[in-house]
Amino acid sequence: MARPPANRPTDAEIAILRVLWERGPSTVRDVYEALAHDRAVGYTTILKLMQIMAAKRLVMRDRKRRTHVYRARLPREQTQKNLVADLLDRVFGGSAAALVVQALAAKRADAQELAQIRALIEEYARNEHSKSQSDPSHGGKI
Repeated sequence: MARPPANRPTDAEIAILRVLWERGPSTVRDVYEALAHDRAVGYTTILKLMQIMAAKRLVMRDRKRRTHVYRARLPREQTQKNLVADLLDRVFGGSAAALVVQALAAKRADAQELAQIRALIEEYARNEHSKSQSDPSHGGKI
C-alpha cells in the first residue's frame, strides 16, 4: 500500500488551517481560542500540532516577535485543489466523473448548487475548446 504524502493535512490540521484562512496570521493562542469554542482541546495540543504543521510546511511561522505568528503556507483554494487531486488519483483512478457522481450521491445538491456546477462545467468546456483552437499541442489551429 502506498504511503500518504507527508504533508497531507490531518482533520485536526485542516481545522487549524480553516482558522488561519478565516482570520489570517494568528498566534497559537488565537487559534486555540477559535477552536476551543467548538471542541474540547488543549492549548499545548494546538501548539504541538502547529509545530508539526510547520515541519510539514503546511504553515509558516514568523519568529520576529516573542510570540510566534503562524499563517497558512497555501491559500485555501490551492490546498483544496491538492487534496481533491490526491483523492481523485487514490480513490477514483483519476476519473473526475466518478468523483462528481459520488459527491452528488453523498450529499444532495440544491437547485442553486446544481446551477453553479452546470455553469462551471460550461465555463470549463469553453476554456478547453478555446485552448484546442489556439494550441497546436491540443490538435487545433494556430
